[in-house]
Amino acid sequence: MSSQPTDFIREIIEADLASGKHESIVTRFPPEPNGYLHIGHAKSIVLNFGVAEQYGGRCHLRFDDTNPTKEEMEYVESITEDVRWLGFDWGEHLHFASDYFGQLYEWAEHLVREGLAYVDDQSAEEIRATRGTLTEPGTPSPWRDRSVEENLDLLRRMKAGEFPDGSRVLRAKIDMAAPNLNLRDPVLYRILHEAHHRTGSEWCIYPMYDFAHGQSDAIEGITHSLCTLEFENHRPLYDWFLEHLPVPHRPRQVEFARLNLTYTVLSKRKLLRLVEEGHVNGWDDPRMPTISGLRRRGSTPESIRTFCERVGVARRDSTVDVALLEWAVRDHLNLTARRVMGVLRPLKVVIENYPEGQVEHFDAPYFPDDPPKMGSRKVPFTRELWVERTDFMEDPPKKFWRLAPGREVRLRWAYLVTCTGVVKDDEGNVVELRCTYDPETRGGNAPDGRKVRGTIHWVSAAHGIPAEVRLYDRLFDRPDPDRVDGEGEDFLANLNPHSLEVVEAVVEASLAGVAPGERFQFERTGYFCVDPDSTPERPVFNRTVPLRDSWAKIERQMQGRGKERGTR
Repeated sequence: MSSQPTDFIREIIEADLASGKHESIVTRFPPEPNGYLHIGHAKSIVLNFGVAEQYGGRCHLRFDDTNPTKEEMEYVESITEDVRWLGFDWGEHLHFASDYFGQLYEWAEHLVREGLAYVDDQSAEEIRATRGTLTEPGTPSPWRDRSVEENLDLLRRMKAGEFPDGSRVLRAKIDMAAPNLNLRDPVLYRILHEAHHRTGSEWCIYPMYDFAHGQSDAIEGITHSLCTLEFENHRPLYDWFLEHLPVPHRPRQVEFARLNLTYTVLSKRKLLRLVEEGHVNGWDDPRMPTISGLRRRGSTPESIRTFCERVGVARRDSTVDVALLEWAVRDHLNLTARRVMGVLRPLKVVIENYPEGQVEHFDAPYFPDDPPKMGSRKVPFTRELWVERTDFMEDPPKKFWRLAPGREVRLRWAYLVTCTGVVKDDEGNVVELRCTYDPETRGGNAPDGRKVRGTIHWVSAAHGIPAEVRLYDRLFDRPDPDRVDGEGEDFLANLNPHSLEVVEAVVEASLAGVAPGERFQFERTGYFCVDPDSTPERPVFNRTVPLRDSWAKIERQMQGRGKERGTR
């Protein structure tokens, strides 16, 4: 056990096991099916499933489907897909709060019979207005002292559909002067004449989350109900229901800090605005922090789990640098993504002393540091090649070791070449380089031992495959997107206008026929994933994360742009 993660939640669990309070651990992940999961949910998933696995217990997947106006099966399906993709399995324990609607209603009647709940005819606005403040008590409802018989009659008529939406609610009778506002006669049921995605038109009254949550935990035998900190003030209400109802089991609620990330918004409302207002291309846009967006961008489930474990579990909110997530993704892809060559901004090179029509094939391992790991591929070499436009400078500064007039560089896996000429268009733009190669340097090594510091990647012009490459960056250009300068501005003012750049690239011939989801490292450029938009004729690659670029860092410093931002 000592090699496993430890934190205050695990300390609680270990104490409960040691004392004999519980023989086994049961946790749950309880999403509401009204949206897509994001990286913040991933932290909760990893925690709940992780502790259950660590202590030989089980974790349930339970949908909190108590609001039929916002919930859809589309979200149920996407959530189950995301949890499975992250590597977790709930076995036979897939549950829905709607499974317990009958039992919850019976318990509502129990509270009424015990004089602990009443039907209130006030509107939602009136209830809010009479709730009181943190310094002033609430005002009791004029309907608070209805008889048990009248309350039971009205509740049953609510259930039978006699009353319109919003006309009545069922409230717990607790304490309108309680310091905790959640205990000031909270609403238990509201009238909603809406069809439910699972129960259809069977119900026209639906329980509130606070009434369904703890009782669902109790029905399922949950031992530790792990919630984020915003539910801390709800815990007294959670416990009040369990104390006053004949539940079969008493779970314990424990709160932990939710995940906050720099350059990221995780509010469901804000993510919805990004989608609905067209700032991104849907919930699975690779710039989105949704699990589906991260998957489409090329992140791996292993890297997301590693990130969540590295963040850890804390009692108080803090903000994590998104660079930690990028590091985790890069670290895993470094071990698993095959190395290939792709030229993002092609510049033609003609090797003038290389025979026209000749083709050589160089054996290039997918993992140069461990050649046997995943084999190799044959890379064709011809007289005309494509290289990166950024790998040439006509008047290079110090420490630029790439192509320049008179400069010799190494073509990865192939030969040493020297730039002998530059071809420009009528506007003075460089459109082609002329080079010569040394035929004695096959494989990139000079027999006379001369040192060549620069190595660049390339693609045969005759064999390269045209590809669309989407260069994704952070969606916001400020660490805290909610920090704005202008009056009336909101987080949208900090959208990064350069969060997506689409380039027409050329990739090596081995990438013909790649399948969506395959991940590669384009040497010297970054990690890329094949997008679902790909076709056999035109592959589409999404940049997952870039590689660190030492020259780019030097160039930024020379231009006075200050400290390198992130890992771009």
